[in-house]
Amino acid sequence: MTRILNYIGGELVPPAGGAYLPNLEPATGAPYSEVPDSDSRDVERAVAAAQTAYPAWSRTAASERSRLLLRLAELIEHDLEALARLESVDTGKPIRLARSLDIPRAASNFRFFATAILHFASESHATDHRAINYTLRRPRGIAGLISPWNLPLYLLSWKIAPALATGNTAVAKPSEITPMTAYRLSELCREAGLPPGVLNIVHGTGPKVGASITGHPKVGTISFTGGTKTGAEIASVCAPAFKKVALELGGKNPNIIFADAPLDEVVPVSIRSSFDNQGQICLSGSRIFVERTIQEKFMERFVAHAQSLVVGDPLDEATEQGALVSRAHRLAERIQSGTVWINCWMLRDLRVPFGGTKSSGVGKEGGLEALHFFTEPRNVCIQFPADPDGGAVP
Repeated sequence: MTRILNYIGGELVPPAGGAYLPNLEPATGAPYSEVPDSDSRDVERAVAAAQTAYPAWSRTAASERSRLLLRLAELIEHDLEALARLESVDTGKPIRLARSLDIPRAASNFRFFATAILHFASESHATDHRAINYTLRRPRGIAGLISPWNLPLYLLSWKIAPALATGNTAVAKPSEITPMTAYRLSELCREAGLPPGVLNIVHGTGPKVGASITGHPKVGTISFTGGTKTGAEIASVCAPAFKKVALELGGKNPNIIFADAPLDEVVPVSIRSSFDNQGQICLSGSRIFVERTIQEKFMERFVAHAQSLVVGDPLDEATEQGALVSRAHRLAERIQSGTVWINCWMLRDLRVPFGGTKSSGVGKEGGLEALHFFTEPRNVCIQFPADPDGGAVP
């Protein structure tokens, strides 16, 4: 039985307390690996490693940080089949989905942010011919990154990539329910030559590890994806300490289908949005609103399509389930939602902001929003020298 290790200071190490949790295979219900039941001692060690690594990493040339992250993307792509199998067994999702979505997206996350930092521009402002101000964006320090169980490597890498690309070091906590690809990622980090302490991965539960990360005084940036209740607890801890926080929380997402929608296209997309990854995606269409005049016709097709889905072993290639049309821009502008898809679902672009509204979260991730989140703006003002006539030299 595989015994997972923490990744701290560039080394794979057992938990300080020596305790482990069983990791169950969803398809069988049987334990097939053991996860570290880490605690505050492991987090303290990880934060210390991140703190030690930060001065050198934050000053490492963007081109070198880019090279290392691109190398990591290459290793993920090379390891795609093995990672897809780990993800499928660990989460119960069909292996075809892990192979086509989860693992390729993880590689894309590293590749996108590795190249984005090479094109990240500064701002400058001339002040009435007297001075020029320019804005620097510097890394914030140690980032605490907590990711969920439904898209393990996909979402963990989406936090790690921008944090490291912008010069921060990080302490990450993957879900204890789905830890396998995070463990494999730590092995790939060593293979890629990532400097020790730049990324640290501590496995364990929320109350022990997650709470220790979010409450640690030296971790000033927190990015969390998970439940709304946990998000509220994190906010209550971080707010008094003035930490920078992004919370991507639960959602209740509606599909809205009008009478003039082409059902041959709408029904398959609605099926995907409702049932892909067993519906365990924060972006899933968990509610469907159908214009009354086509309700019956839509329901007949939707139910028939749902009944035809193949339920089976996640590792079986045939398995599909392991355990708006019309002047649309006006409606999208009025919907209070972080993302509005029109005539599609899960069509994502890494450059756009992502995040919910109201109780679904605080802050945005993705693209420039992520680069802004993991950096701190710094204004620099240089006064021009005065000319002999009493004016300023432009």
